[in-house]
Amino acid sequence: MPVRLSRVEKQAQTRGRLLEAAGELFAERGVNGASVEQIAERAGYSRGAFYSNFEDKAELVVALLQERTRREHNEVKGLSWERVRAWNRSRARNVTEWLALRTELWLYSLRDGRVRRQLAERERLSRSAHAQGLAEVFRRAGVKPPADIEFLGLIAHALEDGLLIQRAITPDEVRDEVVVDAVELLCRSWIALGDRTK
Repeated sequence: MPVRLSRVEKQAQTRGRLLEAAGELFAERGVNGASVEQIAERAGYSRGAFYSNFEDKAELVVALLQERTRREHNEVKGLSWERVRAWNRSRARNVTEWLALRTELWLYSLRDGRVRRQLAERERLSRSAHAQGLAEVFRRAGVKPPADIEFLGLIAHALEDGLLIQRAITPDEVRDEVVVDAVELLCRSWIALGDRTK
């Protein structure tokens, strides 16, 4: 016998399906190329269901950014190098769609201040996650970082973005684990430049 969902659970399920459908359509057609009606239809709902959950498409974009940020942060939080490497191999299967969606959200945010603020918060969280991971690497190595840890996190984050663009454009030439390889190489260089704390 199927389990009956509460009203709150049904609404969360509807919202989740709308976000998933929006992510797919934005990657395929762009934010401006996907209408509210198309998003609702892809999710299996009416236009009214969309407006019961979101004021407009901009609010949906903000919610999508928040949901994707939370998901990625939870997936990589506390992972070892080997598990981060496996996560990158898994992500590589969808890197083209991921990059298309991310690029669409960047472009949309440049035109909408509300979305830009949310995207800026997402980027700050990503840079902070990189910085925390790097701080742990330096701590384990017993080395003081050669520069401000937040700056090193920014470098690692920007490097990741650039390498994933290269991976999406030339998948036969760039390995799935390119980001982990590059950050490991940087870490070895930075550890050599750092001051021993022990």
